[in-house]
Amino acid sequence: QVQLEEFGGGSVQAGGSVRLSCAASGGTFSSGCMGWFRQAPGKEREAVASIYGGSGSTFYSDSVKGRFTISQDNAKKTVYLQMNSLKPEDSATYYCAARNWASAGYCRQMVTSNEMNGGYWGQGTQVTVSS
Repeated sequence: QVQLEEFGGGSVQAGGSVRLSCAASGGTFSSGCMGWFRQAPGKEREAVASIYGGSGSTFYSDSVKGRFTISQDNAKKTVYLQMNSLKPEDSATYYCAARNWASAGYCRQMVTSNEMNGGYWGQGTQVTVSS
């Protein structure tokens, strides 16, 4: 059974940095997509970044491009989200998502459509950015 577990959430002041980690167990995503979504209270879920395990290609939403970096360690089955220059509007619950046997095009679509069909989800980790 595949499980995704997020680590690294917390509170930070605006302009600060946070690094999230997501460890996958029970499966491999080296030929699929891993990514991060977020949802703030009263707002719709938003995909912020994804990475294609086959090539390492990365995709970002416009709201985080240039500030967030997604990376993956296939050997450790872990995906990271380095978040820099954080803003109060980045405050949300961040969810790790993963789908195996997906294409790079699907990884891109995850971000543009804010959706992932099938796949697996973590429980979420809270990030709070204060002004």
